[in-house]
Amino acid sequence: MKNRKILVFGRVGQVGWELRHKLACLGEVVSVDYPEIDFSKPETIRAAVRAAAPTVIVNAAAYTAVDKAESAPEPAWALNAAGPGVIAEEAKRLGALMVHYSTDYVYDGSKLGAWVETDVPHPLNVYGQTKLAGDEAIAAVGGDYLILRTSWVYGARGGNFLLTMLRLAKERTELRIVDDQTGSPTTSECIAQATAQILAQVTAPGAGGLGGRSGVYHLTCSGAATWFGFAKAFLSRQAACPTLTPIASSEYPLPAQRPVNSVLNCERVAQTFGVRMPAWEDALELVLETLSEGAPRV
Repeated sequence: MKNRKILVFGRVGQVGWELRHKLACLGEVVSVDYPEIDFSKPETIRAAVRAAAPTVIVNAAAYTAVDKAESAPEPAWALNAAGPGVIAEEAKRLGALMVHYSTDYVYDGSKLGAWVETDVPHPLNVYGQTKLAGDEAIAAVGGDYLILRTSWVYGARGGNFLLTMLRLAKERTELRIVDDQTGSPTTSECIAQATAQILAQVTAPGAGGLGGRSGVYHLTCSGAATWFGFAKAFLSRQAACPTLTPIASSEYPLPAQRPVNSVLNCERVAQTFGVRMPAWEDALELVLETLSEGAPRV
């Protein structure tokens, strides 16, 4: 364990912050972020990997401004597509295991049931296209890698739907929330904890690494909700809850089209690594408890 070094890209992001804490028991964690790492300059990525010489690389860096990517796609392509390919090349050169996070937005939402890893991706927006390109770049490089596709990520820190809704609830008497998109709200803490659980298995002495288990795995909290249902679950308990009005996506047009169904089937990660995420309602309770204790929201 003393010789194990874990390099985390995306130190200040929601998932990156959690990873720094959850992975500390597995070895020395080195975390980097902008401006020392500039994904538009691949040489900074390579330099960071070579300086750390890690045995595990976890890429939690991503461009997540879904609507902004429609009119200004270049940063999204750099962070979500080109950068992960460079990291994969460096990981393979070192013989390091790479973990990368992808998104439910690689699917078009047309399926009635939950999406499985063998379903053909068809992203509806630039963000989804760039994330899919990053997945494909990693797979093309090969080596030992895990691509963990998750969805509707939020937590007690950073910028996310839950914190935005809590803020707006204090400013407005009515909130109109989309009720025809369905997904699985997933906390950044659950993602980091599951990542640590997987890495503890595959990096343990005598484990033999991934041993042919490289690939894409879905990783979300269990269950599903609409954005309205998710918001109602935490806003309805507020002392002064505004009126909550369910609306169709067409009533709240945004630059980027979203899939109407992005629920992911997570049986593969459960069967392969024994990882089962909690119900989204239970995970939500933990985040709300953290916020009630005065945790920072930035």
